[in-house]
Amino acid sequence: MSIVAVSSVWASEKQQDVDIQNQTSSQIRQLSEIELPTTNAQLLVQSPTPSNPPVVPGSIVTITGVKANPTDKGVEVILETTLGEQLQLTNRSAENNFIADIPNAQLRLPSGEAFTFRSEKPVEGITEITVTNIDANTVRVAVVGVAALPTVELFDDDAGLVLAVASTTTAIQPPETPPTEEQPASETPAAQQDEPIELVVTGEQDEGYNPSEASTATRTDTPLRDIPASIQVVPRQVIEDRKVTRLGEALETVSGVTAASSSAGQTTGGTNFIRGFAQIGSFRNGFPQGNEFNTLEPIGTIEQVEVLKGPASVLFGQVEPGGIVNTVTRQPLSDPYYRLEFQAGNRNFFQPILDFSGPLTTDKKVLYRFIAGYEVQDGVQEFINTDHISVAPSITINFSERTNLNLYYEFARTSGNIADNAPPAVLRTDGSILTPRNFFASYPNTSEGSYQSQKIGYTLNHRFSDNLQLRNSLAVTLDSYTRNGVSFGEVRDDRFLVFSNGFGVDSFYDQSNYFGQIDLLGKFNTGSISHQVVLGFDANNFKVEANPLLYDVSSIPDLDIFNPNYDIPRPGFTMSSRGQDRYVFNSYGVYLQDQMALSDNLKLLIGGRYDWLSNDFELTVFGNGRTQQSDGAFSPRLGLVYQPSKTVSLYANYSRSFKPSAYARSVDGTRNFEPTVGTQYEVGVKADFLDGKLSTTLAAYHLTKTNVITPNPDPILAAQGFSVQTGEQRSQGIELDIAGEILPGWKVIGSYTYTDAKVTEDNSTPVGNRLANVPENQVSLWTTYEIQQGDMKGLGFGLGLFYVGERQGTLANDLTLQDYFRTDASLFYKRDGFRAAINVRNLFNADYVEFAEGRFFAGRSKPFTIIGSISWEF
Repeated sequence: MSIVAVSSVWASEKQQDVDIQNQTSSQIRQLSEIELPTTNAQLLVQSPTPSNPPVVPGSIVTITGVKANPTDKGVEVILETTLGEQLQLTNRSAENNFIADIPNAQLRLPSGEAFTFRSEKPVEGITEITVTNIDANTVRVAVVGVAALPTVELFDDDAGLVLAVASTTTAIQPPETPPTEEQPASETPAAQQDEPIELVVTGEQDEGYNPSEASTATRTDTPLRDIPASIQVVPRQVIEDRKVTRLGEALETVSGVTAASSSAGQTTGGTNFIRGFAQIGSFRNGFPQGNEFNTLEPIGTIEQVEVLKGPASVLFGQVEPGGIVNTVTRQPLSDPYYRLEFQAGNRNFFQPILDFSGPLTTDKKVLYRFIAGYEVQDGVQEFINTDHISVAPSITINFSERTNLNLYYEFARTSGNIADNAPPAVLRTDGSILTPRNFFASYPNTSEGSYQSQKIGYTLNHRFSDNLQLRNSLAVTLDSYTRNGVSFGEVRDDRFLVFSNGFGVDSFYDQSNYFGQIDLLGKFNTGSISHQVVLGFDANNFKVEANPLLYDVSSIPDLDIFNPNYDIPRPGFTMSSRGQDRYVFNSYGVYLQDQMALSDNLKLLIGGRYDWLSNDFELTVFGNGRTQQSDGAFSPRLGLVYQPSKTVSLYANYSRSFKPSAYARSVDGTRNFEPTVGTQYEVGVKADFLDGKLSTTLAAYHLTKTNVITPNPDPILAAQGFSVQTGEQRSQGIELDIAGEILPGWKVIGSYTYTDAKVTEDNSTPVGNRLANVPENQVSLWTTYEIQQGDMKGLGFGLGLFYVGERQGTLANDLTLQDYFRTDASLFYKRDGFRAAINVRNLFNADYVEFAEGRFFAGRSKPFTIIGSISWEF
């Protein structure tokens, strides 16, 4: 299990937790009333009273230092004393707070000054840990849970008394009798000379289906229940349990999202349809990677995937209005961590993965992580064989408790017969599949390619105080890929692919994306209203250069679908030398966001962003010379959360987005169109059940995209590629997401989506046509059960059910894609750090179309796929 990073803050002023102090005794539960697990804690409670002499009444023990050190269970807070006297603890609980008072102690620096220690969000499920003087002779330790009271157990340790505080995912049985007045906990033995008292805090360690926080929506670590938007998280445990190998597969449990795998599914990123609109590419740790179809996103480097629904331009600049996908990567850990895994499956699939992490120095100020994987597989189509390799080292340098620097590098490459120009399926006019499953729809001697991606960057964090933090980041993505092949132009007699009127290219692409960001996070109060403000600036430079050679396809023979003959000479080229096409996009944006707590149960989010944009095209092969364009856009957002109880949040939001209309051409030959604009109104409810173990989100939205580019109404000008900007598209719907643990060992994540996405204004497409590749109904369910005790403890089963309704394959609605239902399954065994599993995707070998770009290029389901895996984590 990985260890959640610790962020601790030192302050020089005395602070007091007034809210906790004001709790009544009726809310207090005694430590003796909490059922302890069978650990060293139980042995300590059952042991005889130690013979060490008690503390002399009235004596004060000076605590000269507080340290927060990550452990294999989470983080330990150490209270250092010089004499090692016994500290008497009085514990109580109030709602989500565990409180331990030490009535014979004081926090003091060597100079004699008092101070307060605070660690915010140290582990999953824990909001805050504070150690503070509350009066002249009492120190209070408070641990605040996110959604439930942390579990507490005692156990003995060489260091002295240890209080282990588990995450809110650990079940706590409520007392059968009302709590009594607070009483002292059992007295502890005197510590050895110079030995400290320890408080050990543990949290959920990558095993939950129900993360409580996400940073994508606000660029702050905000509880999901406090965010006035629908944001869904696919945690690492779901990715591991389902054994997905592509980012699009990981998104199948999220409502409102359908993935369109690029390059016949052989690259690991791609396009996603979110709330009816296609978002090309994904974000990584909140940073854009470049606006291209063929991205590489190694699954082994991903900690979790966060999907923010609706317009997101206020923080992320130019994006489509449906939402964004943000992958959060795995970070260096402060304790040694090693994980080895090997996967093997049908179609000659195998993949070794290693993940190592830990400290590079004894003081744990320099941490590392190294993740590497290698995947080889044969494609479903003939002649296709690909391999993926990825290497991802990263280093975290903790200069001080206030300043840290994270450096990362990632190399990923895909090569082989990738077959960009050989679609997995060719369709008949009625939307049914024409080609056999293993048919290669091109000529293999022209179809080779490779993709290579390098990512490098850093994030620097400096905390000036508890309430002021500076962040600076640089993210660089350098991609290069080769693509060659010939594509047919039509299908004759539902049997022959005609290449003589098709297209062929042999091209080299170089793509770079430089993204820099600096922002300031501040917390302050104005009267009774608390604020969390983010003020930032970012800049993005995205550049693509292509050097194509065009194939002469005029003499390429037709290809018989049912009796193919691939033995033809490699075609020549129509160009004597390589052409050069270039595209440069620059943007600069400034944004301001304020998260306000108007009261304990009423929260307001307001934000705005302004972007300056410029495009520079030089298209000598696939265009008409050079054109330049500059523009600007303002993107606002407003959201409100009302929480009538601790388990229910009602929210509403308004937001806008923009996207430059870069590729369209007006009748005067320029590209000076306004950006498209997305406008959304959304309401929803978030609710927690079963003591916070199960969470749901129900959202209803109305989303409109205006300034849509449409063909010129003059047929002659439209045939020449000229456009006008008169279109409008609208998507509205209802989404339900559920994730968490229903019973001990029974976990579930699933969704239901209803989407009504249509053309509302257009001069060529009939109004009322459905948007392409957007189903009206969509359902997903993935559930696992793991036996919790007995000889079969650790044995588990998984079942996945996925339904996607009927869709249109084109905006003209002349190609209907049939609905489909797929079943996945798994069998696994876990014990300590060992795990073995068998995962089956498409158990009943359903053959269906996932998405389509017209008849001649359709994504197709993988047939029955089985993967066996063994991993060891230590």
